[in-house]
Order: sequence, then structure tokens, then C-alpha cells
Amino acid sequence: MIINSFPKIVKGILQGLPRNDYPVLNSRLFFECWLSYALDNSLTSMRDLFKRLNNTGFEVDISTFSKASSHRSQKPFQEIYHKLNELIQKKEHKKLHDKYAICPIDSTIITLTSKLLWILGHHQVKLFSSLNLATGSPEDNFINFGHNHDYNFGAKMMSNLPTDAVSVMDRGFALLKIYPRFSTRK
Repeated sequence: MIINSFPKIVKGILQGLPRNDYPVLNSRLFFECWLSYALDNSLTSMRDLFKRLNNTGFEVDISTFSKASSHRSQKPFQEIYHKLNELIQKKEHKKLHDKYAICPIDSTIITLTSKLLWILGHHQVKLFSSLNLATGSPEDNFINFGHNHDYNFGAKMMSNLPTDAVSVMDRGFALLKIYPRFSTRK
């Protein structure tokens, strides 16, 4: 199966967004702004994006966009994410030896969030993530608040992988007692 062309995908996704739900910055224009910023390499800042929008007749400034971002529902963005993920899942995926999906697992400390949540007693915030390289989509993501070592989450991350997956991780996840549960010999 061939995935649709990019403009066709974007048009299909944007058609479900309302054009009149907010007086200044409707949901469709709001999403178009984010999409333009994310995909246009010639834009180096949000200010560049607003200059371009203003030159084409859309009167939007950073404060309007910022206010819209803080009050807007996340539901349409979640629905768009799920639609895109469904399109990816329909595609035929390349697997290792036509059998296995490679799924790297890693973690990273989110420093800015850690500083913001310090006062609440969360001195470290860590994101754990797994990506299915065959499909190009995330398999599992979660956030841990606290100072726990990666090996405490290795079993959780591997248990959510597809049955045909091979996980690849660094030695931070190494805890020998969990490996027999997830290894298969043929």
C-alpha cells in the first residue's frame, strides 16, 4: 500500500478542524501555524512565522498565539496524532530478516521541567521512550518523577513491545534477572 501524498494527508486532517470556533485564531489556523513552523525549514523562529502570516493577510501576533495555546483544548491535536498513527500503521513495514521489528529504548532527563517542578519535590523528571523502527511510530512513552535508575523500568518498557520486536537499549537498563522473561531461543 502506498501512503498518500503529504498535501493530501494534511488536507484530510485539516478538514475536520473548525474554522469558526474561536474569534481571532480558529482551530484550523492554529494547527496550520504549528504545522508550518514544524515543517518549514526557512522559518527559524515563531516571530518569522507571524511576519509571514501578517504579510499574507492573517493578523496574528505572538501574544494572541500564546494565549490561544494556553486555553485551547488538546483533544483535536490528540485526534490528529491518532489519525496520522493509523496511516503509518496501514503502511507495509520493513522488518529485520522480514521477521523482527527493531525497537530502541532510551531515557532522558527533562531539565527544564525538573527545574519547574523542583518546588513540588520532583527533583528529577525522566522521559522513557521506545520507537518501533519498522513502523516509525512510538511504541511506549512514560514519564517518571524521581531518582530511579533506568533498570527499574526496563521490564515495563519491554512488556509493551509488539511480540515480533527486538529491543535495543543501553546498559543503564541492564538488570540480569529480567532478561530470561523476554528472551526467546529458536
